[in-house]
Amino acid sequence: MKFELINTDGNARLGQITTRRGTIHTPAFMPVGTNASVKSMSPVEMKELGAEIILSNTYHLYLRPGHDVIREVGGLHRFMDWSGPILTDSGGFQVFSLSPLRKIRDNGVEFRSHIDGSLHFLTAELVMEIQGALGSDIAMIFDECTPYPADRDYALSSLKLTTAWAQKCMQSRNPGQALFGIVQGSMYKDLRQQSTGELLELDFDGYALGGLSVGEPKELMYEMVNYTTPLLPEGKPRYLMGIGDLLDVLESVSAGVDMFDCVMPTRNARNGTLFTSHGRISIKRKEFKKDPSPLDQNCSCYTCTNFSRSYLRHLFLSREILSMRLNSLHNLHFYLEFFKNMRKAIADNRFDRFRKEQTGVLKANYNG
Repeated sequence: MKFELINTDGNARLGQITTRRGTIHTPAFMPVGTNASVKSMSPVEMKELGAEIILSNTYHLYLRPGHDVIREVGGLHRFMDWSGPILTDSGGFQVFSLSPLRKIRDNGVEFRSHIDGSLHFLTAELVMEIQGALGSDIAMIFDECTPYPADRDYALSSLKLTTAWAQKCMQSRNPGQALFGIVQGSMYKDLRQQSTGELLELDFDGYALGGLSVGEPKELMYEMVNYTTPLLPEGKPRYLMGIGDLLDVLESVSAGVDMFDCVMPTRNARNGTLFTSHGRISIKRKEFKKDPSPLDQNCSCYTCTNFSRSYLRHLFLSREILSMRLNSLHNLHFYLEFFKNMRKAIADNRFDRFRKEQTGVLKANYNG
């Protein structure tokens, strides 16, 4: 993997990541395909929308269908018919979210499957074995995602555990697969600095900010992002994990973050919340019952160029499968175009103006 920095506008960065399966232009949004599928979307549609990389979930694919199954059929790319780059997370966040079902030990995490209750034990070495079997282009280290709030002693203990697992992941890394470290340290600046320093010594291919958007106030998250990001190497990608709110994206890009992922566009689509150039709308509202206009007159996606708000409302209220598909297609198109326009603004040295304009749109009143 190779990262090239093309332009900077303030701290905002325009770059590109080159992998053997394609180029990723940054700042980049990675649609989430948890179970080797971006919900309701086909790989062909994702390519047509302009997605350059997708994210899949190590934990979920380990449990079902099993990494051995995917290895035997030729790897994750062939399994899901996606020829572009794939990033796999390590399962650390899923282990965090299953706190009632898991026990953290020095050498790994014991947990019960959320599917059938079966007992499993994940180690750094096994996580790397799973990601090797999946054959992703970018793998993540196994980390402990610190909850919020966390006292300083717990945050320090969690940081040390993540560093120890990072060392084991580096020792077990798979040939031809880029490996990213994950900075922890909760909401303590000195611990964030310590975690960053320990990971830099291991010289990963890229670095992620973990342990954020876990319940802390937005202002505190922004403070940690703005503090930690400049500590990371200029010549390597910077990834803010699990962040997809576009206001958060604008703040983080202005701090120098390059990569993002989130289920927000597809999850909101399934719930009938759609992003438009005039702000978010809830398509189920009565005002759209006889509305013949497109969802967004400024949007060129298939949904907006072929269907009315009235029809989209009808599909949603009727719980038609097509509702999920058309809504997801639009929201993903909106996100990918947003990132494309943001990259153009950085290239033209007008990111600050873009940020101010879009902040106004994104804060437009939401009619829920």
